[in-house]
Amino acid sequence: MSVREVQAPTLAPARPAPGRPARPPVRLTQVSHHFGDTTRPPVLDRIDLVVEPGEFVCLLGASGCGKSTLLSLIAGLDSPTGGTVEVGARRPALMFQEPALYPWLSAGRNIELALRLRGVPRAARRAEAERLLSLVHLDGAHARRVHELSGGMRQRVALARALAQEGEVLLMDEPFAALDAITRDVMHSELTRIWQETGRSVVFVTHNVREAVRLGQRVVLLSSRPGRIVREWTVPIPQPRRIEDHAVAELSVEITDHLRAEIASHAR
Repeated sequence: MSVREVQAPTLAPARPAPGRPARPPVRLTQVSHHFGDTTRPPVLDRIDLVVEPGEFVCLLGASGCGKSTLLSLIAGLDSPTGGTVEVGARRPALMFQEPALYPWLSAGRNIELALRLRGVPRAARRAEAERLLSLVHLDGAHARRVHELSGGMRQRVALARALAQEGEVLLMDEPFAALDAITRDVMHSELTRIWQETGRSVVFVTHNVREAVRLGQRVVLLSSRPGRIVREWTVPIPQPRRIEDHAVAELSVEITDHLRAEIASHAR
């Protein structure tokens, strides 16, 4: 594993011995983070979080609680001002709310660019891009331009591009927030299928309680600023789930009550 620590070099860990349990692909230990002025309250405060191999974890909280900042720290886009962030040997892939596709490239070429940066030989990129497009149910879309794709299709291309990076962990920052309800529902099903097929660990940021319960194996609630983990729920509902399922609605009500109480306590 590699370790990012304040004022410390990145460490390359030894490969685990055969027969030992796999190390968690993400481990946060007492992670805190400030933006500039350290005399003001931190954005994140003493976060302890472990994501197990193949686990789907949803981070939930009010706007401004530090969810996206936490993803940036895991992705290596920033370093914590306190504590340690440990990730697997392969850098996590990050998927944003906006697809952020290059409009002058076709759908397939957007994916091939990620493959190129990963070091995949040129001769193999086309076939791998088409395989990933098939995985997200966009067969035959390799040559299509970004402006020819719907919002949901663009997010599928963005997901395929993230998967092309072959990180142990897929980080997703409210990737479906801008989609209409029906398209979002379809993308929930597609993401669940792909997660089950690929076995990747997923850390999914959302402010939508039902989305978190529908998708996650575990829901982690962050307090309002400073962001602290105040409660976790294991979701026992078997997949596939539907957002209108009674069990999903029931657990969502419980989590929403805790979220509202948390927001109210910081508004006083």
